[in-house]
Amino acid sequence: MSTTKRRPTMRQVSALLTKEDRYEPFKWYEKMRKESPIRWDSEREAWDVFDYATSKMVLENKDLFSSDRSQKKADSEKTPLERSLIGIDPPKHTSMRALVNRAFTPKVMKHWKPRIARIATMLLDKIDPKSEVDIVEQLSYPLPVIVISEILGVPIEDQEKFKEWSDWVVAGPKDNKPETISALMEQQERVNKELFHYFKEMIALKRETPGEDIISVLLQAEEQGVTLTEDELIGFCILLLIAGNETTTNLISNAFYCFTEFPEAYERIKENPLATLPLTIEEVLRYRSPVQAMGRVVKEDMDLHGHSLKAGDFIVPWIGSANRDEQQFPNSQQFIIDRKPNLHLAFGKGIHFCLGAPLARLEAEVILEEWIKRFPSFKRAASFTLEPIESAFVYGLKEFKVTIL
Repeated sequence: MSTTKRRPTMRQVSALLTKEDRYEPFKWYEKMRKESPIRWDSEREAWDVFDYATSKMVLENKDLFSSDRSQKKADSEKTPLERSLIGIDPPKHTSMRALVNRAFTPKVMKHWKPRIARIATMLLDKIDPKSEVDIVEQLSYPLPVIVISEILGVPIEDQEKFKEWSDWVVAGPKDNKPETISALMEQQERVNKELFHYFKEMIALKRETPGEDIISVLLQAEEQGVTLTEDELIGFCILLLIAGNETTTNLISNAFYCFTEFPEAYERIKENPLATLPLTIEEVLRYRSPVQAMGRVVKEDMDLHGHSLKAGDFIVPWIGSANRDEQQFPNSQQFIIDRKPNLHLAFGKGIHFCLGAPLARLEAEVILEEWIKRFPSFKRAASFTLEPIESAFVYGLKEFKVTIL
């Protein structure tokens, strides 16, 4: 049990070090929900929460749990991502969110749908029928990165940089050896500096020659007398590039994996994709959540279901476990494409509910519908090997090879 203020470490959860466990952690989650729904992990110096009700409470209770996981750092020491929406609390979060919300309204999403469809068509036109396809490389990665690039107004030619940066920012250590953790932290520090300078230069260009992209809009925006500082704008750009890109990529990849995992469900989807895909996407989000965990910091000494938490303790609601909680989701281990209700936590809860959730859902729906029209029958390729992302928090596949039939 915790007795002093602690900071989160870069250590992986020991139970999720192997690649098989990273992509199939659900037996471990089930065990933890039954035996230790709330537990203190002394190796990582963090509280873990595995049940739905407590995870939901932690995520949505901003008064008891802070999103500022770098609060012990001076502002000058914080990364741009730590100064972005994902890492701040009200009142600053409230004013910043009001500014950037304008990029994700229903009206804006309606405007983006035809453009997303054109990008999807372009990507699918490059695929040869009766061929082997890497879903990640050819579809689920390029679609969101092209969309995000256009929203930000940055050159699509830089997408290889974006891929490298995204991979490093969300990476976890391959093992818990001190030298592995130290090397990863040094690499992530380098990447953060590169991202900062990249968007600093991009913002300078947009000041001189503004366009219709979100950077230009936010440079000119004002909400009740509040504007974003340059550092805050850089942080938002990095958040949009990394979080929006990674979440949508993994949602699409995981959907394809589910289709091969549950062929009977996929047959039902094919009968009427337009009607079934919206609910199916919600079930993919629940069943294989693109983000498996989110961190918070305890704001004051408190008792949580018999456990004594101290102000400053790090606490991790495990979304991937909460979304399989039998108390919330009947037949939780089954993939049910028309599940109702489906109040999953894949996009978080409360004031930090994922800003880009409507965009992620829209991109997934567009690409999956068009794929089914063109290539209704496919299976996992004989060459497929499981290569999950090396992170206990971000959840998806590095590659997913399928054969079109």
